Order: sequence, then structure tokens, then C-alpha cells
Amino acid sequence: MRPCPTPVALLAFLFFSSVACAGELRVGAAAVAITPPNAIPMAGYYSTRLAEGTHDDLHAKALVFEQDGARAALVALDLVSLARPTIEEARRIIARTTGVPAEAVMISATHSHTGPLLQSDSRRHSAYGGDTDLARTYTQALPAKIAEAVRLAEAALTPAKLSAATGREDSLPFNRRFVMRDGSVGWNAGKLNPNIVRPAGPIDPAVPVVYAETPAGQPLATYVNFAMHLDTVGGLKFSADYPFTLAQLLGRVKSPGMLTLFTIGCSGDINHVDVSTKTPQKGPAEAARIGTVLAGEVVKTYARLAPVATAAPRVRSALVQLPLAPIAEGDVDKARALIARIGSKDDPKFLEKVWAFKVLDVFGRTTQPLEVEVQVIALGRDLAWVSLPGEVFVELGLAIKAASPFRHTIIAELANGSIGYIPTRRAYGEGNYEPVSARCAAGSGELLVETALRLLREAHAAL
Repeated sequence: MRPCPTPVALLAFLFFSSVACAGELRVGAAAVAITPPNAIPMAGYYSTRLAEGTHDDLHAKALVFEQDGARAALVALDLVSLARPTIEEARRIIARTTGVPAEAVMISATHSHTGPLLQSDSRRHSAYGGDTDLARTYTQALPAKIAEAVRLAEAALTPAKLSAATGREDSLPFNRRFVMRDGSVGWNAGKLNPNIVRPAGPIDPAVPVVYAETPAGQPLATYVNFAMHLDTVGGLKFSADYPFTLAQLLGRVKSPGMLTLFTIGCSGDINHVDVSTKTPQKGPAEAARIGTVLAGEVVKTYARLAPVATAAPRVRSALVQLPLAPIAEGDVDKARALIARIGSKDDPKFLEKVWAFKVLDVFGRTTQPLEVEVQVIALGRDLAWVSLPGEVFVELGLAIKAASPFRHTIIAELANGSIGYIPTRRAYGEGNYEPVSARCAAGSGELLVETALRLLREAHAAL
């Protein structure tokens, strides 16, 4: 690391301009297309869907930060989820081909339901096409593409300044679990359902925005986070869903060359469906509406941006052992019988399929707990990112934000791997889709909250 140049050393400074000054923040941004070929199975549902085309390309987007010789990277992919082996292989390649250490890379999925189904150890994914040649070939090629996005972002490192603010958008997200008139808790209970009493939980309307620009004011990147499912477009064409429109519009406002990187917040129980109206809410037009409303809030938030004092990236992480969801004697045989009926005239009911796939996944672990990573990447005393490894209930994310020592705490779920749904302890007793699907036992979400807060406090105290 060298001191910033004096006027006397101007020629030397120009010659060595690719080398950072002491205390200087540099930021690089890049995107790599990851759109698969047609006919690959698509993700997100309990059915086989083969892609027929592309509405808009899918990408791996990367931001690299460097200060005082330390580097870290944030990566987001337009995919429904990412398995841990894919993350680990991508990190190995990144460590080999760039100056970013493997442990300083946070890789997340946006949860688009109009992307490909990846190969994994999930019985559900295998049943619906995850073991096909196309899915296997695509999955195997993905780590190198993730690493290439980081390499290109690193190559684009340039002096930068950061600013941040948090907007609020409460007209888009809705808690999709409802207290019903019979005392049960419903899930996606249907528009204008007269048996709905109230939502069973809150939403998180926060729209954290981090903006990077050159010292001269040239836009480099906008990082946006929002806690709402990406299940809007539907159909059989690839799409990044509403973040596609968000990126398009912000590019028009700031610069076509600016990267917009979107990550999804804790939204395991949050979607875009307003049950108080009968208006249809599916398709590209609905995704464009949502992206436009969210872009409008980001543009308003631009006016409230405040500078962020940065320091060398600090990374903390922990591997957490989560207990498996309990299964009883006879469950495995029952689950196998249910799955054998899929596609027949006696096709199982939806929640029966959900339960059966969960049972077989849990049984396949032979009592081994779920090992997951929680990671914190901090820049200075005001800004930190947290990774959580699944579809996390909104209350768990709100708890982390409320107790974090950082003024701006951004949580990216489905990051550094995914184990599926992570409900609150209370939700397990309420039942329905997410707790029935969850591979982890009650209390796992609260354990992740405790771990995230410990890491945040450690990172904050380290400066």
C-alpha cells in the first residue's frame, strides 16, 4: 500500500494509477449472462416445466470492494436457489483466479421462479428434471461463470465513494400466511376469501440502497435489497422477474453502464399477492409494474443518500449445525408410496407431495444435522451485509436488523447455499406449507438470528 501522491509525484502517480492509495476505496462491477438453453427444466414449482424461450436474460452480477489491500465480493444470480457445492466450487475458482479470498465472497440467488432447475441432492429437484443432462451440464458450468463475473468486476476496480439510505415500499409485499375464521393458519388463501381474518405475520417494507460512484460522480453500481418473493412472471420463458425492470429503469435514470445488483431479503412468508382485490397478479406486465414501483422508491431514496465512511472489508462467518425436522416411524414408507403416485390418476395432494419430499430428504441425511453458513461482510462501522441460507421468515430478518450495531444492515437470503424454508418457531405450531416443507427443525431460525448478531457485533467491534 502506498501513500496518495503529492503534486511533485504526479507523473509517478499516473504511472502507478492502477494501484490503490492508502485508505482509498475501490469498487468494480460486472455481469455475466447465465441464460440456459431451451428445453432445460425450470425451477420453482412441483411440476415439470421445460423452458421454451427467453423473456429477458439471466445474469450473475458481481460487486468487488477493495480498501487497504483487502477485497470482498458480493454476487447475485437470477436463479431460484444455489446448492452449497456450487458455492464452494465457485469460491475455489475465485480464489485461484482473482485476488478475492474465498471466505470473502457472498453468493446469493434472487429466487426467480423463471430460471433453470439445478442439479442438487433434493429429491424434489430430481423428480422434476434436476438430474437431466441439460440440468447437470448447466449446473457444472455455473461456478466458472460466477467466478468470471467476479474476475471482471475485479478488473474494473476504480476509486469510488459509497453512499447509502433506506427507502420504504409497503404497497407491494404481503404476508402470505393468514389467520382464518376457523382458527387455522392458511397459506396463499386466495383472493377475496371471506374466511381470511388477518395476516399471520408482518412484512418488511425496507428498501436498502447502496450506491457506488467515482469521485467525479460517474455511476458505478446500485445495490438494492427487498423482502418479497420473485414469483410473478410465470410461464415457460426465462426471466429475472421484477429485478429486470428495476435494473432497466435505474439504468435510464443514472447511466446505461451502471450495474444494478438486486438481492432478496427475508421473505419466506412474503409475496406480492393482494388478497383484498380480485385483480390478476401474474405475468410479465405484473412483474414490470412491481419493478417500476420499486424503481420509483429507489429513485426517491437516491435523494436521501448519505456518505458511508468505509474501511477495509471485514469478514466473519460461522458454520451452524441445524437440527433436522423430526420424522416418525412409518413416515419413509408412506412418503415413498406418495411419490410413486405422482403423475398417476391418484396424484397426491399438494401438501402430501411437499411432506413426502421433505421426509425423504431428511431420511437421506441419516441423522446428520444440516450444516449451514452465516456470513457477515462489513465496510466501516455503518454498513454490513448478512447471508442466510434459505427462505427465511420475515420476522427473523427484522429481529437481526433491530439488534444489529450497524446503521445499515442488509440481509441476503438464499445466500451461500440453501436448505429451503426456515420458519419462526411459532410457525411450526401453526402448520401449513412452509413448516411442512422445512427440512430444519423448530428453533433453527432463531439459532441463525443469534449467530448473525454475534458475527455482526464481532465485525463492528473489530474496527
